[in-house]
Formats: sequence, C-alpha cells, structure tokens
Amino acid sequence: MNEQYKPGTHQLLTLQVNDINLLTDMSNFLDFTIHQINDHGLKIVGISSHEFDSKGFTVAICLMESHICIHTWPEFSQLTLDIYLCNYLKDNTKKVLELGEVFKHYFDASVLNETIVNR
Repeated sequence: MNEQYKPGTHQLLTLQVNDINLLTDMSNFLDFTIHQINDHGLKIVGISSHEFDSKGFTVAICLMESHICIHTWPEFSQLTLDIYLCNYLKDNTKKVLELGEVFKHYFDASVLNETIVNR
C-alpha cells in the first residue's frame, strides 16, 4: 500500500441562512451547482433530489470524483452540505475548499459548523 496516497478531502458544513428563498429554491441551487461543477472540471455521473412539504430539499450529486450533497431546513434557516472529492489522479483539496467558499457566498451564510476530514 502506498503510504503517500491521500484518498481525498471531505468538507462538512452546517450553515445558517437568512434568505429562506435560497433554502427552498432547488432549481436555482441545481443550476448554480452544475455550473460550479463544470467550472471546476468535475464530472457528474448522477443526480437525485427530493423536495419536502416544507419546501426544503435534499440533493445528492454523484461525481466521478465523489459527491456533493445538501439538505435544507427552511423552518430552521439552516442547511447541511457535504463536499467530498477523491484524489485518484490529482489532489482535489483546493477544489473542495473553493467549492465550500462558493456555497457559503451563494447562501450568504454564517458557518455554524465546519469540519474538514483529510482521508
């Protein structure tokens, strides 16, 4: 086994969002996220989503490099976001951190919890 190999970086965020509309607009989130995925040179292999009665939503985007998942709770003005990119051919740590920042700005959010796991 290669001791130098690092499988990837996993960022877990819990964000407080003032604009409830951002937590209920799954379509705009998907459009924005797909644009970001393309801009960062990542490849989508599948998307699964669901909108709840509260208008909150959950989206899981499977990437060739791993995944981006979000769960929104408009009733609590919060969301959780999970960004994991593997490092099979190159180190994607910078992309994970950039995407985390992009989403923080998109939601104009305050960070309640942020964990970065280097696998």
